[in-house]
Amino acid sequence: MNFDIRKVPFSRYGSYLTVSYLNIKDIKEGLYLRSVHGGDNEPSSAFFIEMIQESKPVPFECIASPTMLRLEARQGFVELCISEEHLIRARGEGVGLRLSMKTGAYDSAVPAKVSSWEVNSYSEEIKFMLTPISGKLIMNAPWRDCRNEYIVADFIPDEKTGRFECAIEDFVTVYEERQFNDTFEECAEKVKKDFSAWLENTLPTEEKYKNARELAAYIMWSCVVPSKGNLSRPAVYMSKNWMTNIWSWDNCFNAMALVRNNPKLAWDQLMLFFDKQDKTGVIPDFLNDKYSYWNCCKPPIHGWALRWMMDRSEFFSREKLREIYGPLCRWTEWWFLYRDYDCDGIPQYNHGNDSGWDNSTVFRDGVPVESPDLSSFLVLQMDTLAVLADILDKTEEAGMWRKRAYETLKKMLKHFWCSNNFVALISGSHKFIESDSLQLFLPLVLGKRLPQMVIDSLIDGLKQKDKFLTDFGLATESISSKYYAPDGYWRGPIWAPSTMIIVDGLAAAGKKELARDIARRFCDMVAQGDIAENFNALTGEGQRDTAFTMTASVFLILSNEYCNLY
Repeated sequence: MNFDIRKVPFSRYGSYLTVSYLNIKDIKEGLYLRSVHGGDNEPSSAFFIEMIQESKPVPFECIASPTMLRLEARQGFVELCISEEHLIRARGEGVGLRLSMKTGAYDSAVPAKVSSWEVNSYSEEIKFMLTPISGKLIMNAPWRDCRNEYIVADFIPDEKTGRFECAIEDFVTVYEERQFNDTFEECAEKVKKDFSAWLENTLPTEEKYKNARELAAYIMWSCVVPSKGNLSRPAVYMSKNWMTNIWSWDNCFNAMALVRNNPKLAWDQLMLFFDKQDKTGVIPDFLNDKYSYWNCCKPPIHGWALRWMMDRSEFFSREKLREIYGPLCRWTEWWFLYRDYDCDGIPQYNHGNDSGWDNSTVFRDGVPVESPDLSSFLVLQMDTLAVLADILDKTEEAGMWRKRAYETLKKMLKHFWCSNNFVALISGSHKFIESDSLQLFLPLVLGKRLPQMVIDSLIDGLKQKDKFLTDFGLATESISSKYYAPDGYWRGPIWAPSTMIIVDGLAAAGKKELARDIARRFCDMVAQGDIAENFNALTGEGQRDTAFTMTASVFLILSNEYCNLY
């Protein structure tokens, strides 16, 4: 399998090292070697990659696969393999490899051992060791006024053989010297076996989705980073393009895709945020290896996701459920204790980001907002807590959670159901918010817990002409809305999480034909294009980040399970 390096980064399981094509402000467009430590800040001191002959750059094309990145020019080729977490092996013939860094105030390069150089990427908080294995390394790093003006590393072929080979390593504190005894071919074969094992363990799909399944599997595999710093467990980043964090609802979809064939990694995704839970019960908005972000949060879909996973795996022992029960209780209580300012029993969102629907028209008139999707997620979370309490022999607590779920559902229906639609309200004044957002259809996730009349009315709204259902799936804002925008983030594009939540709710409500239809539209769209962050609802074109694990996860789940509902 090959992929487009302009859209999908070249990386591997368990490494922060990434080669990606960057086209952003203040840096030269092209191919870069960088580390994704520290989250989604724009890279300030990555290595720009060029092929050279006689010290001059030559044009080249990229052929990317999970095992190897091959750069081909008329004069020769260079191949790169991320053979280990901290090691890139590279070789070339007929041409050299140039790595150049536009330095900041404290970035520096110093000669280390014989023929090797250490590059200190101060702003990225990482160091690199550049070592020639065959051929030679020529450094151009002029020192002026207490800093390197720039850093250029040229790996040059041996004059006799016309070939070179080198190692590029990242480290944080002290470099541990090593020997490079494995051949390049042996390194590449190890990576090939690693990815092949992952692919074999990825959810199966129909044959027509074969290529998309392989790409989805690669994106998931390559976006796993190890436990390090602020990350207490291995984490599936959303991307190694731009979204180099893990958000506290995206993690749930990734866990759901992994649970049947890789339950330990799935469990780690679910528990990552509870490891960082505040004493009040809230969990961070997002994490990376460097820090946790607390200014917003994400919706409480964790109970829904956990119950979904429990129905599909025997991994969840009493010990595991006991581990998550307390944190899930505190996360649930937080919404009622700290996000119900008018004390009406209906929790609120204080920011669009808290809902996951950042700029939805539900938030157009201001905040805080009482929205029916939040109450729906809390009903399901309390139902899940009741199930866990029963398993853990907490009979009284199980009864309490069931009662609270039932009462919250009754309040939700009375509070939000108006003229055959759900509405959102400003908390306190309960002023009606004019919105034609798909967000108001998310209560379908409740399935048969909703009255049949409500289910039927919501489905009529979804299927209404020129509203939400397009050839490619469900637009997040009605296409007839004056606020609809093709690339409007949550005001139009098709997204994976909204699709997954509604498809699962339709299936739970017994509306399997519609659930299958929406799942197929989404999967066909993904299979014909990118595994992108979101999609133009009218053309199916991928938008924003083009290698997104949450989309990969939802594609795998829907194509494996929901496209074949009957």
